Amino acid sequence: MDCLCEVWIDGLIVDYLMSSLAIAQPTSNCSKLLSRIIFPVILTLLLVILGGCKAKRPTRPTPQMDAKPHHWIRVLLLDDVKTCSLKSSSSFKAIEGECNWNSEAAPEQQQTVFDKVDVPTEITLCAGIITIAGRPFTSGVVTIRPEEPYILNVNGSDYRGTLQLAANADGDSIDVINHIPLEPYLAGVVGAEMPDYWEPEALKAQAIAARTYCLYIKKRFGAERRWDVRKTQAHQVYRGLGAESPSVWSAVNQTRGLVLVCKHTDGTESIFPTFYSSICGGHTENSKNVFGDFFEPLVGVRCPYCEDVARPKYFFWPTVQYDSNEVTEKLSQNYPTLRQLGTITEITVAEQSNYEGFSRPTKVKLSGSTGKSDFLKAEDLRLTVDPTGRRLRSTTCEIVKSGDKNEWAFSLGRGYGHSVGMCQCGAQGMARRGINAKQILSHYYPGSKVISIY
Repeated sequence: MDCLCEVWIDGLIVDYLMSSLAIAQPTSNCSKLLSRIIFPVILTLLLVILGGCKAKRPTRPTPQMDAKPHHWIRVLLLDDVKTCSLKSSSSFKAIEGECNWNSEAAPEQQQTVFDKVDVPTEITLCAGIITIAGRPFTSGVVTIRPEEPYILNVNGSDYRGTLQLAANADGDSIDVINHIPLEPYLAGVVGAEMPDYWEPEALKAQAIAARTYCLYIKKRFGAERRWDVRKTQAHQVYRGLGAESPSVWSAVNQTRGLVLVCKHTDGTESIFPTFYSSICGGHTENSKNVFGDFFEPLVGVRCPYCEDVARPKYFFWPTVQYDSNEVTEKLSQNYPTLRQLGTITEITVAEQSNYEGFSRPTKVKLSGSTGKSDFLKAEDLRLTVDPTGRRLRSTTCEIVKSGDKNEWAFSLGRGYGHSVGMCQCGAQGMARRGINAKQILSHYYPGSKVISIY
């Protein structure tokens, strides 16, 4: 998902610095001389203060460590790496092979205890053999179990639970996977996806949506791989202890075990992919137009709430330009069938959703120098041209070819993200008006209901 929290905090810091710089401008010749001494000091202090505003790491114990295996989440922290650093505030065991938290290692599984506390330990892979502080493990999979408080530091970031180191099939790299119970996982998500100082009801709505989304992805894709979700916005942002705070834990605890379900055509009820995005721009979008799958609660709904919350420079974003050759190359790499078009000469809107005051392209027609054409979802075009989604922030824009510069211009942009499901700024806007979490979720996921899985 799009990381609204990072966008929001970064914007506040930049604006604060800029306003401080404006205040510090000299107004006389004398003050100009004085400012040469004072100004650098002020700037340095501001940077130190702002850089030190991160919340202290919570010391609360890791809950739910006795949870059943299907209530644990496997988070891909590092993908295809040759080395990483591991540190722990307690001793930890390295067990040869896979081993669940609640089960004892088999007699044939090698176990090594590392008891050096808060000392960086290097993990490497060489010729398919994983080594930890120089000690080899030959099975290709190693389980790392810390003692209480069950916290491990990987490349400078703290995570609760356990780790699995898994060599990839080519024997040339490893994946680092965090195994963690569902509720502490969510504590590392909610504060990464939404500012923790927002309204409690907005944070609770975020917790329920994030819990449901995670379990849906785990159920649909987890059986086919060693991990369930990535820690990035490819699924939803997870920062471990770095995202935790008292208000986040309160939202997680008050919604413990709550998920959203919807009724299907066969009459059964089950969880669904509760997508959410930063700023919908005034109206959310039907999931079928963006991701291709249809779920009844993922139809577009009006959102008059986000504009009052979103920062203007993110609600309306500036024109973004890309070299036309770069656009052709990126599209051809992601979609080899588009190579038959040659150079992309024209991008036109093939389908769009029309809302009050604006329209959102949902499908585009690509025409090429060979005379051939093809179609692509607008969201696929956006994330192909800008995989980060930070410049080309939504599909709600106009696409114009600038002939003299040989560039494609994406102008009159509105919103931030794919706009399916809950609008995070909209949720905050609703919470400010006294609307509770369940009502927020009912608005953005119409026809759904909240149930408890515990």
